[in-house]
Amino acid sequence: MGLNSESGMKIGKGTPGPRNLITDVPGVKVGHVTLRDGGNVNTGVTAILPHGGNLFQDKVMAASAVINGFGKTMGLIQVDELGAIETPIIMTNTLSIGTAANALIKYMLRQNADIGLTTGTVNPLVCECNDGRLNDIRGMHVKEEHVLEALACASEDFAEGAVGSGTGMCCLGLKGGIGSASRLVELDGKSYTIGALVMSNFGSEGNLMIDGRHVGREISAKLDGGQKDKGSIIMLLATDIPLSERQLRRICKRAGVGLARTGSYYGNGSGDIAIAFTTANRVPHYSKSAFIDMKMIDDDKIDPVFAMSAEAVEEAIISSLWHAETLTGRDGKVQHGLREFID
Repeated sequence: MGLNSESGMKIGKGTPGPRNLITDVPGVKVGHVTLRDGGNVNTGVTAILPHGGNLFQDKVMAASAVINGFGKTMGLIQVDELGAIETPIIMTNTLSIGTAANALIKYMLRQNADIGLTTGTVNPLVCECNDGRLNDIRGMHVKEEHVLEALACASEDFAEGAVGSGTGMCCLGLKGGIGSASRLVELDGKSYTIGALVMSNFGSEGNLMIDGRHVGREISAKLDGGQKDKGSIIMLLATDIPLSERQLRRICKRAGVGLARTGSYYGNGSGDIAIAFTTANRVPHYSKSAFIDMKMIDDDKIDPVFAMSAEAVEEAIISSLWHAETLTGRDGKVQHGLREFID
């Protein structure tokens, strides 16, 4: 998956992992539920599990960055305050975040009989983009069972493009959606992985850049839309490199570098959100000791991690476009896929 030899495209200089997906980071899994009726309904749910255990009991260290804040993501305040993620991450459309949060809370309550009784409550992490151009977003077609199904079917192999929460998304005047990529980084003689997953729904028609080539102008001449910059992108970064929450926040900021390289200038109406987590540093919900041992990278050695994080996000965005096929959505609106224009 990711961008393979079939695409004829290579982004940057780094080396992808074996799948070229975020799930190259050991333990990470992704699941989709896609909702389509052949017409006005084009939406869904994507679930990301940072590891296969109980995330409330065994949290992963994390951080976020709000590059442009026109978004409705739920749960970022606690992530930034405590530096940890304690639930799977759910992505869906803007008007379904409440439904997704309720489902995710119920999922966590089933796993943890102590939540809300002998311990605190739980912080559901739900991300969104507006798929209203191609989807009947007011119909609120995402139900709690769809969220639970996406969580249940999460695996190391998953589809990209117009699937899951990316089903109705549009990007840079083309069909957007779910994209992923990974990069390997060698540190002290050991190989580590950085994985990215995006839900792309941003940018103006004509601005697309692929590995430094300004192809958007060529494509725009063949389109009749003139779509302006509105929408959003969710960028998730996972790694098995030991990092502190401060360093993870710095990684999040580099996601914006990858986003800019594809042609975004973080428009007024765009919610550009990055979330990063490491599976190498865990935070137990219950600790017998007053101290928790953590490792972190030397900041003087972090530049290759920055570079590959930006590159993985850049490729994930292009991969979302490459895999998304042309779709006819709400009220007959047509959003063309990148492969119609790139040989």
